[in-house]
Amino acid sequence: MSEGDNGSTTDRLTTGLIHHPYQPPARFGAVPPGVFKASTVIFKDTAALRARRWQDKTGYTYGLHGTPTTFTLEERIASLEGGRHTLLAPSGLAAIALVDLALLAAGDEVLLPANVYGPSRELARNELARMGVAHRLYDPLDAAALAGMIGPHTKLVWLEAAGSVTMEFPDLAGLVAVCKARGVITALDNTWGAGIAFAPFDCGVDISMQALTKYASGGADVLMGSVTTRDDALHQRLKATHMRLGLGVGANDAEFVLRSLPSLVLRYTAQDAAARRLAAWWQGRSEVVQILHPAFEGAPGHAHWASACCAAAGLFTVMFDARYTQAQVDAFLDALRLFRLGYSWAGPVSLVVPYDLTALRGTAAGQGMLVRFAIGLEAADDLIADCEQALPALGA
Repeated sequence: MSEGDNGSTTDRLTTGLIHHPYQPPARFGAVPPGVFKASTVIFKDTAALRARRWQDKTGYTYGLHGTPTTFTLEERIASLEGGRHTLLAPSGLAAIALVDLALLAAGDEVLLPANVYGPSRELARNELARMGVAHRLYDPLDAAALAGMIGPHTKLVWLEAAGSVTMEFPDLAGLVAVCKARGVITALDNTWGAGIAFAPFDCGVDISMQALTKYASGGADVLMGSVTTRDDALHQRLKATHMRLGLGVGANDAEFVLRSLPSLVLRYTAQDAAARRLAAWWQGRSEVVQILHPAFEGAPGHAHWASACCAAAGLFTVMFDARYTQAQVDAFLDALRLFRLGYSWAGPVSLVVPYDLTALRGTAAGQGMLVRFAIGLEAADDLIADCEQALPALGA
């Protein structure tokens, strides 16, 4: 019960719970970084409020522009990529959109690899097209052909290593050299490489983008993207658009990625090794006609992979013989017990997804069905056994 008629005791309790005088000691050492959740940031006085800048990491202005948690994650991703500055976005696709919207305007052109991540192509076909931005597709294995495509309106060239689904590894050095000679900015989707398979900025790219949803997270429970640069002016251009779009990530999601980063190399290496074992097993099977894995001889772009990379992701695609129908391939997939049907990759559970090459790339009919395998953290022998037990369904 409150004292008197004005509820003064209750009022003092209410205010005291909000403005309690206790402050914990400033220094606290622990393995995980602290998790700071904030929209409002408190300034000590008006001078501090007026002096604070959102453009850099000298202080905090508003939760959307960064907290100690997100700043820590940005710095660690920048170190992983070999860059100087990183911006976080709510997803990998949001990170791609940030780059496009920051660097392109009406009358400009962006060039995309023919094996580009599907949603990136759809972003260009629709939203960018409505803005008056043109796009064309180029062959990522042919630097000379790209040189012939770049014109006065080409402002951005996207690179993808390895290519989506069909896994071609591009001639990164050749493509980047062509773009640099013509003053065109290059942006690399480095989700597959994850900052481990190769050093993106040593290849000369201007921007390295990742879907941190994949290897950086590793738990199949976070959506996040990153955009990393070395160039200060380019970073500020991207950061201004980042601010105007109101892009941000939650502290708990940043916490999950920070928690996963220490095991990134271990997970990447293990999934790489398991994927190669399973791909080698498929290579000996008569049901498939091609293994699409950059580390395997005969795969498109293998020589480029061998010259640029020290590792490969836990991802590969097999092309089934054309004698197998879509229904038969689907029956094989449905018979799998450990592999699950689902998009994305780099989590602990192995995944499979079927693709029709004719629909995917607009190629001539007669090609076999594709199945992309994303290897998780299960034992490789168990994954091989799972494929083997499901094979009778393929021929049913």
